[in-house]
Amino acid sequence: MQPEQNFGNTGAGEQFCAQCGSPMPNAMRFCRSCGHRLGEGPAEYTETVRFSGNTAANNGGQTTPFYPTFNAPMTTVAPAACARRRRSLTGTTWLWIVLVAFFGIGGIMSFARRPRISRPPFAAMAESRSSVGIDNFDNGDNGVTFKSVDTPGGPADKAGLVGGDVVTTFDGQRVTKSSEMTDLLRRTPIGKTVELVYLRDGVSHTTQMTTIPREENNRINDAYAGRPEGNGKFGFERGQMTRINIPETKTFGVRIDWLETNGPAELFGIKRGDIITDFDNIPIRTAQEFYNRVRRTVPYTTVNITVLRDGQKMVIPVRIGKA
Repeated sequence: MQPEQNFGNTGAGEQFCAQCGSPMPNAMRFCRSCGHRLGEGPAEYTETVRFSGNTAANNGGQTTPFYPTFNAPMTTVAPAACARRRRSLTGTTWLWIVLVAFFGIGGIMSFARRPRISRPPFAAMAESRSSVGIDNFDNGDNGVTFKSVDTPGGPADKAGLVGGDVVTTFDGQRVTKSSEMTDLLRRTPIGKTVELVYLRDGVSHTTQMTTIPREENNRINDAYAGRPEGNGKFGFERGQMTRINIPETKTFGVRIDWLETNGPAELFGIKRGDIITDFDNIPIRTAQEFYNRVRRTVPYTTVNITVLRDGQKMVIPVRIGKA
C-alpha cells in the first residue's frame, strides 16, 4: 500500500503544494511559500499516525484515506512540546537556584566591603613575631637558660648575653619556664626595648635589648652563613668539650678534651685539658657558644683565647683557620 502524497503532480516532473498550490520540485517536502509540510500543514509540528479507514481532507474538500509518508516521524507528541517539558524545572530546583544566588551575591558584597591590605598571599597566617636572636630556651635553675646566642649582632648579642646565662625577668615579668619566655616574646611588640635580668656565674646582671622581626633575624643569619669569606675553624670538636661550673673556686668555662692534630688551636699553643673562659673578651660558658663564636669569626683573623691551665690564667693569641 503506497502512502498518500499530499501534493499535486502535473505529470511533467513537477509537483505543487496541496495548501497554497505553489510549484514545488519533486524532491521538495516543504513549501517555501506557505510553510506547509507534506502531511502536516503549516501549524504546530505534530505528527499523527492514521491507519487504514481514517480520512483527511485534500485541497478539493474531498476525503480520502490517509497514510503517512514513509519518511514521516511516527510520534504523537509535538517536538516543541517535548523541548518545553525537557526545559521545565521543578520547584526544588528553583529553590536551590535562589539559595545559591542569594549566598553568592552576599559573598560578593562582603568581599567588596572588605578593606584591601597590601600583603603577600597567606601573610595573615604567618604574622611576624618578635625575636631577640635566641632560638631555643630551656628550663634552668631560678629561670630559663639557653646554649648560645644564635644571631651575631642580634638583640641578645648586643645586650651582652652569652650561652649559659639564666634569664630571671623579662620586661618586668618573672620567668621560671621556657614556655613562659616563649609566650612573653610572642606578646612583645616588634621594636620594643625591654629590660632583662639574668644570672651569670651566680651573679645578677641587668641589661636592655630591643626586639626585631623574625624575618630580620633570619636575614642576618643567612648573611653570615653565605658570606664569601667563609667560616672560621679552631680545630676542636664541640661534642668533646666539658662545661666547667665550680662556684667554690670561681671556675667557669669549657674544657678542651680533644684537639685536631696540627689544627689552628694546637699550632698556636692550646692544649687538651685547657679550660677556655673567654673568646676575645667574650665569656664562654657552653660548648655551643664557643662553637658559634669560632664559626662567625672571619678566617685568618687572630683572636685572644683566655684559658685556665693548672690553675693559672693565660691569654693565647690564635690565628683562626678556615672551615
